[in-house]
Amino acid sequence: MAKRAFGSEQERELLSRARQGDQQALREIVEHNSQQVARTVMGMLGNSPEVEDIGQEVFIQFFKSLPNFRGEAKISTYLTRIALNLAINEIRRRRKERQNQEVAAEENWIISPGATEKERDFQRLVRQALLKLAPSFRQVVVLRLVNGYSTQEVAEILRLPQGTVLSRLARAQQKLREILLSMMGEKS
Repeated sequence: MAKRAFGSEQERELLSRARQGDQQALREIVEHNSQQVARTVMGMLGNSPEVEDIGQEVFIQFFKSLPNFRGEAKISTYLTRIALNLAINEIRRRRKERQNQEVAAEENWIISPGATEKERDFQRLVRQALLKLAPSFRQVVVLRLVNGYSTQEVAEILRLPQGTVLSRLARAQQKLREILLSMMGEKS
């Protein structure tokens, strides 16, 4: 199928047929634009299981919005915008999920079951201080000091040079010390 030009009579006619529920017109839109949508979503998310679902959701949203689509942009442009928005939403969802997992993991590791009340209070204080660190520092502290990975392993996990890991760890420990002193000063 040849690409339809923006504003062409053929694209307007295809849109009109699609708005009337013509299944062939809807199939033509999908066939004509599916590769571009797939490239956009894969470019944003990489090769992940969500790509196919999001690709389908792009067309579902487009078909639902057909009555409101004014045709001021090419169909392909409109579909690309929908694809980008859905991919960005997925990235945000992933980021939030990852942050929630990190917080849950941090909350679980720090409180020792057999600790005295005083030790548990100190562990809570450390956890609160850790949460105040920037994520780039927090991840190095958690991996190296909490989980016990070697510096080389942390570097491999984070895909950073070992020198960067050591530098972040030193800065994180200094920042953690400052935060803890500040917090302990507030409690006195």
